[in-house]
Amino acid sequence: KTGTSSNGNACFQTQSPAPIHHLQINEFALIVMLHLHQFFCVHFPHSTRMQSLQVDSVQRWMEDLRHMTEVECMCVLQAKPIGVEEDSQQGELIVASGVGAGDHVARNNLQTLLRRALVVSTELGKMFQRLEKGRWQRVHSTAVRANCHVRSLVHEYSAARSTPPEMQKYEKSLLEKCMELTNITERCLHTDDEFFLKSMREAIHEILTDVSDSFSNMIDMALANEIRVLIKQIESSDSIHTIGSAISNLLSLTQDGPQLCSIIAKEGAVVALFKICRQDRFRDLYAHALRTVASICCVEEGINQLDKVDGILCLADILTDESSVEAARAEAAAVVAQITSPHHTSTQHLASFLESMHDIVTALIKLCESASCGEVFLLASAALANITFFDSMACEILLQLNAIQILLQACKDRQRVDTPYSKDQVVTILANLSVLEQCASEVLQEQGIERLLLLLGEKPSSTSPSEGAACERVQQKAAVTLARLSRDPDVAQTAIQLKAVPRLIELCRSPTERNNSDSVLVACLAALRRLAAGCPDSIEAADHQQLIKPRLVDSFLLCSNMEESFV
Repeated sequence: KTGTSSNGNACFQTQSPAPIHHLQINEFALIVMLHLHQFFCVHFPHSTRMQSLQVDSVQRWMEDLRHMTEVECMCVLQAKPIGVEEDSQQGELIVASGVGAGDHVARNNLQTLLRRALVVSTELGKMFQRLEKGRWQRVHSTAVRANCHVRSLVHEYSAARSTPPEMQKYEKSLLEKCMELTNITERCLHTDDEFFLKSMREAIHEILTDVSDSFSNMIDMALANEIRVLIKQIESSDSIHTIGSAISNLLSLTQDGPQLCSIIAKEGAVVALFKICRQDRFRDLYAHALRTVASICCVEEGINQLDKVDGILCLADILTDESSVEAARAEAAAVVAQITSPHHTSTQHLASFLESMHDIVTALIKLCESASCGEVFLLASAALANITFFDSMACEILLQLNAIQILLQACKDRQRVDTPYSKDQVVTILANLSVLEQCASEVLQEQGIERLLLLLGEKPSSTSPSEGAACERVQQKAAVTLARLSRDPDVAQTAIQLKAVPRLIELCRSPTERNNSDSVLVACLAALRRLAAGCPDSIEAADHQQLIKPRLVDSFLLCSNMEESFV
């Protein structure tokens, strides 16, 4: 039975011999581990290898114990201090490091909070599942664990940071509900009355839902409180080291999902980061700050904040400033790619983007031309690819800037275009440019048809699903580009001379060649029909009968159900 002691910590009152026995085993294991540690410190003080092994293993064990221990063991450890020899400085260091979770694991309250929150969320999820199955013993033990973890989290956070008044209300309510949940699940252990258990299941489910909602709200408030501390450091400090550390912590948080990004955006992080990017004395932090902005802008709240502070103008300034280092311009390109992504439903911010589009497009194509590595080229080309989707004027600007020549030349440079992801961006831009009539002559001049045929043969170099999907997109867009350009008779004739037709037929008839992709099949059928319209003699009768003469949907069904012949 779980209760609270005078100092607010959870305590365990046993009702049967079994928990006592389990508790003694855990406590004994802890004592043995500490004595072993002190033994090695005393008898092997000069053994570097043994000290290293002991520090690593004990630190890891203490760290795991703090977060994933059995409830009975953890409850007792909260009430019993672990004593160490006063002259054993190494032992004190290890125990303190374990209690503090270790700098290398959780360097601040945010990481610790997230880690403990994950433990509690996992326990609540298990409880929902076990409740549905009617496993009452497991339901109660999970409720006890969840109660203990929640109390521990609240206690630790309150000790590390002053809790805001509004958050204290959530904490009090949450602890009361956790205790109620523990008590009501205990009542279900002592009866077999199905009617009673059914009514209790509904009541427990309701309380458990309240606990989950309250816990989620409390964690959001705690995270917002910690994020405000980081933003205050960014806004008020003059130290590059302090600001950089705060930005690193924010960037780390953005990797935990869109919900945290929304909280970070609402607390004003984008505003604070752009203030950094507008001060020359912090030029060394531009790239770091912009990378964090790009991560935050995966959610609408981040983009709205960027629009309110005229962030697009700041991005244009950094991109067009020749004195800006390549890393800063590359991260600015990443922000542009993020805010122009077709996946965003809101487009209000694009109105201000159009005002600076010419400068931004010019800077991005220059960055593609001068990129020192594949990552820089990928970011710049991804931004250009997104821009060409939402405004045809961007395509006209790119043609004036010799973008086709620059991009096709880059494809020959393995240092810049070295992955299917980069090729995907290049062929996307070419596909969008190919709707313009003047594009065909430039593609021919730069031997772009040869490049498109090479892209039709793109295959993954590994079993990575993302790489396979990127290769499919490359093949599909290469076929789309070829189909659009083949409106020009010279392009169609060149493609036929370069044996585009056999390759397109192979992609249509062989599912493995197109990685079983239906989108590649449709694009290849369209390109094939375009070429056949201009040069009917280029396709044999059998292929014409199956791939050209029927309706497109009939040819698609024929090829999509086609079994490969291994004869």
